[in-house]
This record gives sequence, structure tokens and C-alpha cells, in this order.
Amino acid sequence: MCGITGWVSYDRDLTREREVLDAMTGTMACRGPDASGTWFGRHAALGHRRLAVIDLPGGAQPMSVRTPNGEVTLVYSGEAYNYVELRDELIAAGERFSTSSDTEVVLRGYLRWGPALAERLNGMYAFAIWDERDRRLVLVRDRLGIKPLYYYRTGDGVLFGSEPKAILANPLAERVVDLDGVRESLAFSFTPGHAIWAGMRQVEPGTVVTVDRDGVRERTYWRLETREHQDDLETTVGRVRELLDDTVRRQLVADVPRCLLLSGGLDSGALTALSARHLGEERVRTFAVDFMGQAENFRPDDLRDTPDTPFVRDVVEHVGSEHADIVLDPKTLADPEVRRAVLTARDVPTTLGDMDLSLYLLFKEIRKRSTVALSGESADELFGGYRHIHTPEVQQARAFPWIAFNVGPLDKDGHGLDRSLLAGLELEEFRRDQYEAAVADVKRGDTEDDHEYRMRIMIHLHLTRFLRFLLDRKDRLSMAVGLEVRVPFCDHRLVEYVYNAPWSFKHYDGREKSLLRGAVKDVLPESVAWRVKSPYPSTQDPYYVRQLQLQGKEVLARPDHEVFALVDRDWLRRVTDQEPASVDRVTRLGLERALDFGAWIDLYRPRLVLS
Repeated sequence: MCGITGWVSYDRDLTREREVLDAMTGTMACRGPDASGTWFGRHAALGHRRLAVIDLPGGAQPMSVRTPNGEVTLVYSGEAYNYVELRDELIAAGERFSTSSDTEVVLRGYLRWGPALAERLNGMYAFAIWDERDRRLVLVRDRLGIKPLYYYRTGDGVLFGSEPKAILANPLAERVVDLDGVRESLAFSFTPGHAIWAGMRQVEPGTVVTVDRDGVRERTYWRLETREHQDDLETTVGRVRELLDDTVRRQLVADVPRCLLLSGGLDSGALTALSARHLGEERVRTFAVDFMGQAENFRPDDLRDTPDTPFVRDVVEHVGSEHADIVLDPKTLADPEVRRAVLTARDVPTTLGDMDLSLYLLFKEIRKRSTVALSGESADELFGGYRHIHTPEVQQARAFPWIAFNVGPLDKDGHGLDRSLLAGLELEEFRRDQYEAAVADVKRGDTEDDHEYRMRIMIHLHLTRFLRFLLDRKDRLSMAVGLEVRVPFCDHRLVEYVYNAPWSFKHYDGREKSLLRGAVKDVLPESVAWRVKSPYPSTQDPYYVRQLQLQGKEVLARPDHEVFALVDRDWLRRVTDQEPASVDRVTRLGLERALDFGAWIDLYRPRLVLS
């Protein structure tokens, strides 16, 4: 796993811009702590920071091949899990390799197949190739959008990077956030291709972006498509197990220490149990997060019926993993430096509050002992695990399901925001337009009744909108500490297969995620196989709320702070004066968002254009 960046300019000599490219590359140091490299041509300059995972001595980048008509150079982030098969195919076709890295497989695959290489890859990846033969830049992103990739048009080319901060390090990129950017950060509709920063775009998942003198062009090489599902239920359950077994086996390959993120739920429990089987005599390592005193003092709420700890213990005992609990204290969680680190990692002005802070701290601790971690991300989106997916009112709502439900870390009503700003954002209209655009992409199956079609829409929205947000969050917070997180449930073969299985298969026993449970229950303790979905944990300690209030008072002590163009000053004053125990969930979210906005402005010094 790595960080990539670069600059293409057709009107200047970039060999004279080494200092700027070094600054862009330096912003990616957290993503690649093991090595740094740059490459310069007259019209292109590429930077790379490496986190060594496969072929530690042989995978240095940028990586180039000289051809009779010009050099072809690659900077690559991610993993191609089928690189061994592709390498064998390329050798049979006449290619010769000097390393055993998947990076060289991608580069020589491009030489053989051009941009169509993307369609052959199984993995998570974002890469850039400068092809001197026709002075062309090719940007490629994986099918589900696991690895991030951004670009920014200039007057004579583009800037690109794994994260916006790499692009913003170039003087040509203006640090402007306009009303569209603020709207995007608050609407929770996750517009494809949109970046918070004006003029910047994401390479969309499953897309190839080509840049040459004629401009910028996009080609979609993969999308979620409706197909007829021909297997019966028993065959489908078996096929899901086969696909999961295969993708877990592939994603355990690494030349560095590996581990599993274990929450005590069905998804992470399944990955842990399957990993333990594949590793054989090698003991699987697991990590879980908890908050000091929470296991003993847990209180059920509208999101979580049970604490994770007892179920984590059941999995650990069942598979015999080498386990560690990362227990976080409220003082560390409330540290403003941790909030700043999270905002720096994510580049955006809003987070999921303590859920992001604790995830960052969890990854930071894991990185001391492992370099690669497997996570259960996307199982809920694919198999229908969220409670709101099974709520009839939400199923019929003409709105994004997570917004219609309005439970969790997504505050759809903008509590604590400046009222004139809220009026100008027109969030409801924006969400409605985005919803209609998203639904228009969903093709109805030939034999689907109205309910089956509605449920296809629900799953499609989660996989093409909500999941992208979760994957970006997971990538940014893990790579901020140099930890590579792999997501087996995002294997595109599994996604294509399960997406087209009938909804009746996905809850054939009347429960959420029936199809997944049927495929893996034989390797799990019964308590975990039948556990009700529980979201990522959140602290219930009033100390944390009190620290938020004190930090809010510090913001209020700076009356000229630009944050008050976004946050209602009077609201913030009232909230900071409340008793911590009286601050409800939604109010706390608003308070955390106000602190996020303030810290983000201090860090990035953006020019806010709100009219």
C-alpha cells in the first residue's frame, strides 16, 4: 500500500519543478513510511511513497520500462490479488520480469494490454501511468473504490494524488471550498466523483481517466449490473462460501505481519474463522476496540443492543486467535490533537465524531504489531445487514435509506449550523435530486416484482453511495498510520453474485444477512452466528462530552473565527453550558461537527465562498 501523486503539464518543463513535486510527495509520507521515489520527464513528474507489503526489496517505485518509442512509468497504490496468475499469463506471452512484485505485473500488463489491463485485475488499486510513447497519462481506480484517487485540472494539464492534500501542496491548486463543497460534506448523499475542494474530482470507481493534449476523458470499465440469477438457494449459499474462501485466501498473502479486525459480529467473525482455517498452524491474530469501563457499564441505546466484548471473546475462544483488546480512555479520545490528526487524514471538514477518533487510535495501536489487517467492511451493504434496510417505512421512502432512518452518526437536519447557511444549502432539494439520479442507474430485473425491485434499489444505493464513504473513511484513517486494511467482502466477483441473488435469498430465514449466515455459520460460535447487527461502538462516557463542551468554549473565545460562517454561535453557547448528561446524541453530533469545522479551518486555511 502506498501514496501516489503527480503533475502533467504540456506547456512547461517539469524537470525544473523538483521542489514542488517533493512537497506533493511528502504529504503522502504517512501512506508510505518505508521509501520515497520520484520520476521526472519534461511534461510529467510522478511521486511515490511506499508501504512495503509484497516483495520488500523489489517493489520500488516509480517503476519504468524503456521501449523503442519512449519510457512507460508507473506509480501504484494497492494490491492485485491475482498477480501470480497474471504474471504467469504475461510470461507465457513473452514478458520478462526482474522482480516478484505485483507492481511490475501491473506495469507489464499495461504494456501488453493497455488500459484494458484494469478489467483483468482482482484487487484494490489506484495507479497512474505516464506513457511517453504518446505523452498520455492514464489514471485507474478499482471497481468498488477501495483506494482513493483525485485529480485537478490546470490550464495545461492535471495534478493528481491519492489524497487532496497532495494536490493542494502544488501552488496551482487553490484551497477553495464553495457552497457545493459544504453541501456535499453535509448532505450524506455521496455524489459520485465529487470532492469537497472546488475544481477537484475523484476518479470514480471502475473508471479509467485518460489525459493528453486534447483534454481529459473518462471510460467506465465496470459498474454494478442487473443480471439473471439462475442458482437455487442451496447452490447460492454454497457459491457464496466458495467465493469468500477464495478471496480470504488471496487477501492473506503478504510478506509482513497480518491480523483481523474483530468486532464480535457476523462479518468480522466469519473472516476471522475462515482466515484461521487458511493459516493452518500459523495462529491468526485479532484486535478489537473497547472503551474504558464500557463493558461493565454498557447501556443499550437506539443503535446498539449489546456490547461487543462478550461476542469477541466467543470468537477468540472458538478459533484460538492471538488476541488483543485496544481499550481507549476518554482523555485520549477527547484530545484535540487526535481530532486534528483525524481531520488531517480525511481532508474533509466533518467526521463521524468519536467513531472516527477511536478508529484512528485503534489503527495506530495495531500498526505497532501488524502492517496488514482484514476488515468486514461492505458485508452490511451487500447482504442487507442494516436495520433500516428491513424497516418497511424506509423501504418505501423516496430518499436515501440512511437519511430516511436518521439514526446513527448522520445528522440529516444540520443541528448547530448557521441558519442562513442552511437556507442557502437547500439540502432537502439537493438530496432529492441526488436520490432520483442514483435510482435512475438501477435496472429492474425481468422477473422482479415491486418489492424485489425496491430491495434491489436499497442494496444498489448502499453499494454505490454509502459504501464509498465508508471505504474512504477506512482507507484514510488506516493509511494515516501506515496500516493497510483489506476488505474481502469487496471482491467484485462476490459483489456481482450476491447483488443479483433475489432478496428472498438474502433473508430466507427471516433475519438480516441470511445468505451470509448460511454460508459461514458452520465455522462460528452460535452466539455470533445469530447476533443482531451492532454498529461500530461509540463511547458513553460523560467525561468525553464535558471535554467537547470545554473545547467549544475555546472556540467561542475566538469571536472572529471563520467557523462562525458555518456554525450558529448562539447554539454553540447554549450547548456548552448544558449539563453533560443532558446532551443527547444529536446535540453531541452537532457539537462534534462544530469542533471539526473549527479545527479543519485552522489546519487547511481554506477560502470559503458561501454565496
